[in-house]
Amino acid sequence: MNFRIADTFTDALARLTGEEQKAVKTTAFDLQMNVAAPGLSFHKLDKARDKNFWSVRVNSDLRIIVHKTADSLLLCYVNHHDKAYTWAERRRLEVHPTTGAAQLVEVRETVVDVSVPRFVTTDVTYPAPSDTKPLFDHVSEAKLLEYGVPSEWMTDVRGATDSSILTIIAHLPSEAAEALLELATGGTPMVRAVPSGTIDPFEHPDAKRRFRVMANVEELERALAWPWDRWSVFLHPAQRDLVERSFNGPARVAGTAGTGKTVVAIHRSVHLARQQPESRVLLTTFSIPLARMLRQKLRRLAESDSALADRITVDAIDEIGITLYEQQFGAPRVATPSMIRTLLSSVSSSVGGHAFSDRFLEQEWTDVVDAWQLTNWDSYRDVQRLGRKQRLSEKQRATLWAIFSAAQQRLRESALVTTAQIYSDVSREMLESGVRPFDFVIVDEAQDVSIPQLRFFAALAGGHQDALFFAGDQGQRIFQLPFSWKSLGVDVRGRSHSLRVNYRTSHQIRGMADRLLDAELADVDGVAESRKGTVSVFNSPEPQVVLAESAEAEEQHIAQWLRERLEDGVLPGEIGVFVRSRNEVERARRALALAGLSATAPAPGVDAEPGKVVLMPMHLAKGMEFRAVVVAACDEDVLPLQERIEAVTDESDLEDVYNTERYLLYVACTRARDHLLVSAVAPGSEFLADLETT
Repeated sequence: MNFRIADTFTDALARLTGEEQKAVKTTAFDLQMNVAAPGLSFHKLDKARDKNFWSVRVNSDLRIIVHKTADSLLLCYVNHHDKAYTWAERRRLEVHPTTGAAQLVEVRETVVDVSVPRFVTTDVTYPAPSDTKPLFDHVSEAKLLEYGVPSEWMTDVRGATDSSILTIIAHLPSEAAEALLELATGGTPMVRAVPSGTIDPFEHPDAKRRFRVMANVEELERALAWPWDRWSVFLHPAQRDLVERSFNGPARVAGTAGTGKTVVAIHRSVHLARQQPESRVLLTTFSIPLARMLRQKLRRLAESDSALADRITVDAIDEIGITLYEQQFGAPRVATPSMIRTLLSSVSSSVGGHAFSDRFLEQEWTDVVDAWQLTNWDSYRDVQRLGRKQRLSEKQRATLWAIFSAAQQRLRESALVTTAQIYSDVSREMLESGVRPFDFVIVDEAQDVSIPQLRFFAALAGGHQDALFFAGDQGQRIFQLPFSWKSLGVDVRGRSHSLRVNYRTSHQIRGMADRLLDAELADVDGVAESRKGTVSVFNSPEPQVVLAESAEAEEQHIAQWLRERLEDGVLPGEIGVFVRSRNEVERARRALALAGLSATAPAPGVDAEPGKVVLMPMHLAKGMEFRAVVVAACDEDVLPLQERIEAVTDESDLEDVYNTERYLLYVACTRARDHLLVSAVAPGSEFLADLETT
């Protein structure tokens, strides 16, 4: 007997309490071991539209809804008795007549108007005719069926308008909902070809996104231990195309927060490892916590093939760089940023560099001299200082080079290396020897890759087909100044693609956050990433922006909002609170205390403490997801951060500061799935005006 589990079951399971989940999992294991076991209590659902729906008793109140036939058992849903029965009475398991995919279809309620004679004479007012034109008037019924729209919902879909479309798609299978959203925003959805001959409805690619075969108890245990993450297990067709496509040079996938770029990166690493069984694949990103998250998702995807997973290395970029350096040159003594800062200040005083501030010297060293590994006067004199907008005369450059060359000499005398030098030395060794530890490199969060790191990747790739693949979003660039990828031999022009469907963030939250950024962002090489046409596949309450009269009033408002979320069933561990810097952490902590909550700030690579709210500065928000998010203390002098503005050495650099501060707020807001509160003491950050509906 085929034993399957539906995403509707695991979604419902995740909403139960911990003790309830344990009881449900025990019953699920019993079902897989022996459906006919004497202790299992099946009950036929007389009112269900699908006569193969049964309920299975978990305890006095909980019921699992299963679809049972002679050769298969599908776990469909779980809830308390009445809610479980109501769900089953409104669903049918069907094979779509056009696509051939198995679908759990919500039964459309039929409302019949019954005329009742009334013997009262009165004036009748008729409603004005609607000027709203149906969105899909121009689309044939046959085409809508090809997109996976169930026949039962065809009339509703054909009559959908701007005001009703989001309500309607909430009732449809995912492939139909995504196609309609793309149509509504001017796109042309891809139609999947129906395989010739007979095909198992559960083997259709669309069905695989919602139904999963459980081959054994161990696989069921893993599925129930992890939340159902359909976007890291099964791919949207547009994502799959990018995963499986062959590129004749470096390629990049872009998209707004929540569109599945990381999912594509993970699947791409597995695909390449499977295509070439002896290959070695590097999946990497810029931070240790994000690398750990990638490792967990990769393990979930490749859980049945340990040999394949062993050929995919998942580490942070700096970890890989230092490991390869140690293999070639021994353990490095790395000069820390504070050491560099002290060294530059000391050298500047000795060579008469008083015209330049310590802050300017540090930035010029980090962004130009060390980044590009400039080792002589000619290279510094002629370098294009991309990202450094303050113009320098040749005389000024000569003075600066005296400082930097002296600093380099002192580093050599102390046997110290910079992180950029580590990448440079390893890259040079690979180019000279022709020996490369990896055949393919996939980089997540690529918008924050530095100049030395990109040079390192170019050396790792060696220029062969499919060797380099990047996933990133220019709107989330918060750590690096822009620079030319093409100048470093990584040209993604013509091989850059954007994802459009957002799975993580609701329509309302995504729409508000997108107002912080331009509709199109371009890199230094002119490769544009359009944010137009992105659609979210679910709705949520409208996000709130609150300006309080005082910090105390803001804390009270946050506390009340959090209490309401807890009443909605949101667990403390599903809540994230972000502030601009550590200076505002205590302010947010006081608000949590008022709500009866405590906070945790997990160290890199460490899980958050259960039962506590995650509280962090915004720059640590990357890769995180929460059902509810508070972005607190967005005051006028906090966002953009005042100390960053004061540290700007040239007014032209202000643009970059303001951009990255906007990106930080965007990143923090888009960590939310269902609920978002942005708060400040009046008048608040100037960015908050952009969040208001236009």
